[in-house]
Amino acid sequence: QALYYCIPFREQLLEYYANYRNPGDAEENLLTCLADLFAQISLSKKKTGVISPKRFVHRVRKQNELFRSNMHQDAHEFLNFLLNEIVDILEKEFSTVKDSPESTSPGGVANGEVYHLANEVRREPLVTWVHKNFQGSLTNETKCLMCETVTAKDETFLDLSIDIEQNSSLTSCLKSFFSTEILNAEDKFFCDNCCSLQEAQKRMKIKKAPQILVIHLKRFKFIEQLSQHKKLSYRVVYPMELKLSSASDDVDCEYSLFAVVVHVGNAANHGHYVSQIKSGDHWLSFDDDSVDKIQESTLQTFYGSSREYSGNSDHGYILFYESVAKS
Repeated sequence: QALYYCIPFREQLLEYYANYRNPGDAEENLLTCLADLFAQISLSKKKTGVISPKRFVHRVRKQNELFRSNMHQDAHEFLNFLLNEIVDILEKEFSTVKDSPESTSPGGVANGEVYHLANEVRREPLVTWVHKNFQGSLTNETKCLMCETVTAKDETFLDLSIDIEQNSSLTSCLKSFFSTEILNAEDKFFCDNCCSLQEAQKRMKIKKAPQILVIHLKRFKFIEQLSQHKKLSYRVVYPMELKLSSASDDVDCEYSLFAVVVHVGNAANHGHYVSQIKSGDHWLSFDDDSVDKIQESTLQTFYGSSREYSGNSDHGYILFYESVAKS
């Protein structure tokens, strides 16, 4: 439901469904099943009603044994599996079209735009519409405190997994995520310039901010003494408007919240997921086949609890923010 309300993602998926799906091709996959489901929802003439995602769920279970049992599964793991699987399918389709002699528009399948390969020398990795919507990049900088050489390594992400603290805010959790860490004692850094282990400073910076910023709050913590995961019901306030300015010196991106996936339950291994989603200028609460209009202020009830034991077990788990153009 949250992905359906990622408007650019939905539009590109429906465009893929309209233009590139070959009805004569019996080979269905996770992408065609999801596209088919989104098409059924968007093309439905009824103003109300329910569409069961049976075919899609069946395909997910067939594809990944993790989802075959009746065990409670993690929504964040599912999101990662789904987006990465779609990327794999698009890349395979692209290479099939590219290798076909009659192909005139090699990039059409994956991007809806031509991806020229005139000089086969410079082969860039394929940028699919999943990447265009969700992918950002981080620079991992390590500075040797002896010779002051900075080693920088870029890495891409489709979502950010953030450690959380009790009675904190998303902004402060992000600040911790991007804060400078000292590597010393047993954690010393091997500096190629000094050719030895040295104390160093390490920090992450946003290099490229994504169009849709997905933030996963790490609410499930493995407790070694218990040998199991415990759910953290910590109160973490997330804003309606978010700035990523503290993340980097040169990146100042503004985002607006449009979906919250909520985990209901006190334990890690069982529970229920519901989603709170912004549609137009109002918010909707999706709980299986029931949809209710809610006030924006209701979102505050999913921040978490300021006490360890509380009657409320509905906690914001995955947050979806869309980039807003600066005026």
